[in-house]
Amino acid sequence: MAPENLENPPTTAARHWIDGEWAGSARTSESIDPATGEVIGTYAEAGTEIGQAAIDAAARAFTAGSWRLDPMVRATALSHLADAYDARMDEVVDTLCQENGKLRHEAGYEAHFIVRALRFAAGLALQPHGRVTDTRPGRQSMSIRQPVGVVGIVVPWNSPAYLCVRALAPALAAGCTTVVKMPGQAARTAALMSEILASVPELPEGAVNVVIESGSEVARLLVESPRVPAISFTGSTATGRLVAQGAAAHFKRVGLELGGKTPHLVFADADLDVALATVVASCTVFAGQSCMTGSRVLVQREIADAFTSALAQRLESVRPGPSCDPESQIGPLIDKAAVARVDAAVEAAIAAGAKPIVRGGPSTRPELAGGAFYHPTLLSVPDSSLPIVQEETFGPVQTVQVFDTEAEAVALANDTEYGLSACIWSRDADRPVRVARQLDAGLVSVNSWANLTVEFEEGGFKSSGVGRLGGLASVEDFLEYKQITQDYAPTTG
Repeated sequence: MAPENLENPPTTAARHWIDGEWAGSARTSESIDPATGEVIGTYAEAGTEIGQAAIDAAARAFTAGSWRLDPMVRATALSHLADAYDARMDEVVDTLCQENGKLRHEAGYEAHFIVRALRFAAGLALQPHGRVTDTRPGRQSMSIRQPVGVVGIVVPWNSPAYLCVRALAPALAAGCTTVVKMPGQAARTAALMSEILASVPELPEGAVNVVIESGSEVARLLVESPRVPAISFTGSTATGRLVAQGAAAHFKRVGLELGGKTPHLVFADADLDVALATVVASCTVFAGQSCMTGSRVLVQREIADAFTSALAQRLESVRPGPSCDPESQIGPLIDKAAVARVDAAVEAAIAAGAKPIVRGGPSTRPELAGGAFYHPTLLSVPDSSLPIVQEETFGPVQTVQVFDTEAEAVALANDTEYGLSACIWSRDADRPVRVARQLDAGLVSVNSWANLTVEFEEGGFKSSGVGRLGGLASVEDFLEYKQITQDYAPTTG
């Protein structure tokens, strides 16, 4: 490492971190505060040359030294990386608020997972779970686990700090080296992450390489390169399909966490006050820019009118604003193009038969004119065929549908290509477990929303992806099995 120059100089563009050194690019772009539209800095734009340099560095780091061979070194590095993040957590939160638009408590929620995920991965590094047995007298067979090599990690912009570490931590625990492709919208987060990585001496040069780009050249290179045998991608389902198709040429291991259309199944026996507060939060947290946004509200007929009316009142009163305003209840979308995209989806839904209960839409408050703010929208839809029900909106928009029976609720919830998460609201002792087992979802939250923990597996059914991150299974995409059988002379006499 270069301990005398760990920090990315603040007077320059946020730069890439490759082979233990800062690297610039001929092209730069601007970082924008989505709450104000103001330029907050610049960043170096990676292209194929930078991407290839990062791949080469990761490949060298994998084959040289003892990183892939010494689990104790990896466990120590991950533990010390957790300490380094913990020491700079306020900076992580500040950066997310400024360039990602999150309210401070939302940024804190994202950031708190980082240290926990790193400490859990430190334990995983010491537990490769191989096996050995005597298959007959004079013969032993063993199954060992070995790292696959270089891992390409493609990070989304919506929760970049944690979603990067969520894949990076188990990849390092397995003994792999990595190239992390960070999006341009998270360039300041990428630079801060690189500083934190550089402060951990146990991490060999080239074990983690961080590149920043607003386009897809590096992502495409990672998918197509024969020197990168594993890809971890978080993003849209449409892009995930392209990643899977491109990776198939080299039979790569591919982990994909993709889109979602989380349903809330609100039964008549639910605690309605608790359900209402959480359903609102599931639409407004991160301004609805989450793969687990609670975008579909399914309500039992006995309480449908009262619940929908109360939900509408709460959504109408949600106050948008920047993170620096303690009165803000929803932050901005990532940019004004996202505002236009979300509003166009709402207009198309209304034209197709959806009834606006709360129209919401782009903010017209003068003090927010420079930002990308969008007021929450609530639509009553006639059936599940509308695109607003079937497609990920990625904004603070919810649809309402009414059901009569438990079976109908399950059918409505499963009537989508997605299966990332779902929520069940009921005070019945048996119903939540019974319904949860019938839902096509990788995470089911009972009387809560997106209630995940890093110690258990997270991922999706159907078009919400393949593979799992979190939990014991998080290392599976990064490890190979190898069987070794040896004949030996048995003891005689």
